[in-house]
Amino acid sequence: MNVRQVIPRDAIPSVDAPSFTDRYEGPEDDDVISLTVGDETRAYPIRYLHYHEIVNDVVDGVPVAVTWCPLCGSAVVYDRRVAGHSLEFGVSGKLADDDLVMYDRETESEWKQSLGTCIAGELEGTELSVLPAAVTTWQAFTQTTPDGSVMAPPGGASEAAADGDDPEPIDYDIQPYERYFEADGFGLGAHRGTGGRDWDETLGGIGPKSVVLGLELDGVPVGVPLSVVESAGGVVTLDVGDQSVVVFATDAGIHAFSNPGLAFEPMADDRTFRADGTTWDGVTGAAIDGRTLGRLPARRLFAFAWRDDHGSDAFYLG
Repeated sequence: MNVRQVIPRDAIPSVDAPSFTDRYEGPEDDDVISLTVGDETRAYPIRYLHYHEIVNDVVDGVPVAVTWCPLCGSAVVYDRRVAGHSLEFGVSGKLADDDLVMYDRETESEWKQSLGTCIAGELEGTELSVLPAAVTTWQAFTQTTPDGSVMAPPGGASEAAADGDDPEPIDYDIQPYERYFEADGFGLGAHRGTGGRDWDETLGGIGPKSVVLGLELDGVPVGVPLSVVESAGGVVTLDVGDQSVVVFATDAGIHAFSNPGLAFEPMADDRTFRADGTTWDGVTGAAIDGRTLGRLPARRLFAFAWRDDHGSDAFYLG
């Protein structure tokens, strides 16, 4: 693992006291991280997370860290509790294999964001628990969760808004990683225009920045590429560890649920699937007859980040 200091600590400021509203000013097709804990559902716009990367929040009494690494396209929500204590996370300014390194303000230990594992410090070796969350669109969020709330713009200054290392005032209308997402290269070098990294071309045509849904159940990691699910008609079923899983590719992201042994078939739209005599929403896992599939803890990230963490053999290729 290659760990390096890239910018000063906290030059990208975490959000530690988020506020919420029922209105979002961005486009309907903007991506948000959707999180439900107990009776509360909240959306965290990635447009804002580009400039903050970490949100320390409490949802229905549970301390959570909503995390985003733009270079890795990595969205993961963690439970912030470790050994009965709640940690608060900040942006260390370091990268580990091009992935955000978080630090906790209680012990100053450092954590690899895509893994949720402490890689240095007092808590080295400790792992955070992944919570069931999903990347979806603001439009889908409002359609499926009309009583949900969305994080308000935190404001302030961030290194992500600057050309250098010193934070500058944030303009959320500017997308600082747009060219990076559209370019072929990956990693910090590709973002800064100084060259990218090499890619394993043997992964069945999966590119380094292909979207992958990373599952780890019963200690078994499996990354499911969005393109593989789309090629299968929008739905695949597989076993991960001892658990049966169904993964849906929809017009509002890729979503994984526990499968109670059903055989799903896609319908004419890009959102719904048929199984067991009823129709299921691939975004929420809810059926028209009132049943609901259980959303699984998952990481949404680019293929290269999943490969960095788990190797080339940890992909589901159909």
